[in-house]
Amino acid sequence: MELRFIGKDEKSGDHGSPTIWVDEETSDLIIQGWKIDEATETAVLSDGAIPDHETVVRVPARMAKVLKEALDVAELD
Repeated sequence: MELRFIGKDEKSGDHGSPTIWVDEETSDLIIQGWKIDEATETAVLSDGAIPDHETVVRVPARMAKVLKEALDVAELD
């Protein structure tokens, strides 16, 4: 598997998160984000369970441009 680095939150400094990649083989988006808090988890669970093999992360709105770039790259592949 080869991942194409798209970008990271410029305000995260040396902490390295949140970050977005695109899988070169599948065009899937790989997203590293903040763990959600209990209130957010409760809201998410109101729409259905989170399966054991999945997780929910939070990505700041200021990363919309980076996310759009990742979607554009994924669409091209």
